[in-house]
Amino acid sequence: MNASPPLTIDVVSDVMCPWCFIGKRRLETALRSVPQLNVDVRWHPFQLDATLPKSGKDRQQYLDDKFGGKENADAVYSRIKETGAEEGINFAFDKIKLSPNTLDSHRLILWSRSDNVQSDVVERLFKAYFLDGEDLTKAATLVRISEEAGMQSDLVEQLLETETDLDKTEAQITRASESGISGVPCFIIDGRFVLAGAEKPETIAAALQHAEETRTDPEAEQSG
Repeated sequence: MNASPPLTIDVVSDVMCPWCFIGKRRLETALRSVPQLNVDVRWHPFQLDATLPKSGKDRQQYLDDKFGGKENADAVYSRIKETGAEEGINFAFDKIKLSPNTLDSHRLILWSRSDNVQSDVVERLFKAYFLDGEDLTKAATLVRISEEAGMQSDLVEQLLETETDLDKTEAQITRASESGISGVPCFIIDGRFVLAGAEKPETIAAALQHAEETRTDPEAEQSG
């Protein structure tokens, strides 16, 4: 068979990261501009703040602690809101009451890969948090999202009551940090090229095309 395997795009991301939502939109725009490429997008966990308790933290208190006050936080998020609008995302930061610990969200994303609905689940988590201000620490929220994405929600509900894959998720987060990833989103293309940050769609598309053009062709090597 001559069909090449898909070009892998490994996205290291956190559900509570607004730039990751923007990065997802820009990746989607980039992919639409290179429809000839066969790609496999895979999502991997990262935590912007691993110190958050399992039950989360009051959003305003979190922002005050992180940015040193509401005024500073408002300035930062005003820019994010403007950038999001350019990508069709109407961030509703005022609806968010809780900054969540995202480990359970990452477990859901991990489980969703076997159903081939990872990107859909990631999208639903972003929308639930950033557009609707939903509480991602609540199992009921995650179970509903899994059901909407076509997963076995009853199984998800059971798994969330256990520590299934918690160690695996934490290990993946640790590996990401140890590999030098300190901010997200981070796009790893074909395991060779890294784009750090929510790059413009044309930059992502160019990187994808370059990765495709420079892939090793085993058959060509043998014939050479």
